[in-house]
Amino acid sequence: MSFMDKLSSGIDVVAEKVEGNKYLRAIKDAFTAYMPFIIIGSFALLFNVLLTSPTTGLAQFAPFSFLTALAPAFSTINFATMDIMSLLIPLFLASNLAKSNNTNPLITSAVALIAYVIVVPQFFTTTVDGVQQVVKGLPATSTNASGLFIGMILTILVVELFTKLSNVNALRIKMPPSVPGGIVASFNVLLPIFVTLIIVALAAQLFLNATGMYMNEFIYKIVQAPLERLVQSPGGIMLLVIVSQIFWLVGIHGGLIISPIRNPLLIAALANNIAAVQAGEPATNPVTMGFWMSFIVPGGAGLTLSLLIAILIASKRDDHKAVAKVSFMPGLFGISEPVVFGLPLVLNPVFAIPFVFASSIGTAIALFFNQIGFLQPNTVDVPFGLPLGVGAFLGYGINGVIVQLLIMALGVVMYMPFVLAANKATVAVEETETESETEKQIATEKI
Repeated sequence: MSFMDKLSSGIDVVAEKVEGNKYLRAIKDAFTAYMPFIIIGSFALLFNVLLTSPTTGLAQFAPFSFLTALAPAFSTINFATMDIMSLLIPLFLASNLAKSNNTNPLITSAVALIAYVIVVPQFFTTTVDGVQQVVKGLPATSTNASGLFIGMILTILVVELFTKLSNVNALRIKMPPSVPGGIVASFNVLLPIFVTLIIVALAAQLFLNATGMYMNEFIYKIVQAPLERLVQSPGGIMLLVIVSQIFWLVGIHGGLIISPIRNPLLIAALANNIAAVQAGEPATNPVTMGFWMSFIVPGGAGLTLSLLIAILIASKRDDHKAVAKVSFMPGLFGISEPVVFGLPLVLNPVFAIPFVFASSIGTAIALFFNQIGFLQPNTVDVPFGLPLGVGAFLGYGINGVIVQLLIMALGVVMYMPFVLAANKATVAVEETETESETEKQIATEKI
């Protein structure tokens, strides 16, 4: 068995376990379903900046000063989508798990949400008329992206506990046959809900007594914050990109495999950027989903649009040119599957090196321009599938488009030697076939 075959076999096993894991799949699906709300929330901030702000928006000009009165409308949209993310993601996640466990998605989601509220602080300190007061309510750190990891971990544990308790026949309250089915269903889960929430509440209180910290504070400090710092570092994000591309190399959608890890971290980074801007501070997290789409996978994972351009410029292979022509238009919209599986790039030893490393080099370039101040961390995310240049412009302005086009051009340069190598390999094969035919002909004539 060759090295590539062994690599493919090993990665296939990993991918199968990841994709077959119901928890990772549920997390991936939850964030995918919530993505439209994140995009809407980030655009609400953009509207405030471009329209209602008296310093940067259209409202700074006298005829449009009335627009400042509309700022609260966009701010509430942003708050309702971004600042309560840690309450909503558990709902989506619990619903997905409930479907896998064959429990009621609505009731299961409610149990998960209540359990989350139980383990976080239910008060915060604020200043009223110059006097600090303790006010009942959920602090921002319990509802915004800071609570994503404890929300996901707790939801998984609570849903599994509730599911097991729901299947215990002794915990079902028996009702007469005449009672309507809806009431029977409600009473059947009454005791499982009660036991689940009692266990969560007692565990949360014992944890607080032992550590002096609420669960969300502890998980953020120990788990989420270090991972956020790692993915914002050049080494961390480039490693994640390379892992994604290795999966692509063996024919597995790398983006889907890493999304349970990537999405919560990059979405939290965007939420932190938005919160900073709203507080009048600069955004500090360069790596967000908008960054991923604009500079890591522009034209498709592995900068495959750059490969298509290189093929159209320099390839002498008719089969490669045919695939490039068919794949070019999807590539403009970030869709790489036609070239990945049509050329193919899967287990292709000629293009393996640039296919795996081109996106990580693009990442390094974008981070460099962020470091020197040419690119600013974004606060607006855009949906996947916008044409090349459009998403970068909406998220980063004209500077984003310049950096994206530079990455694409360098991608063409990176792929070009391998396109030429593919040409030479084809010529060598044709010469070998010609020599073989000549030898056969000579042998036939001698006979």
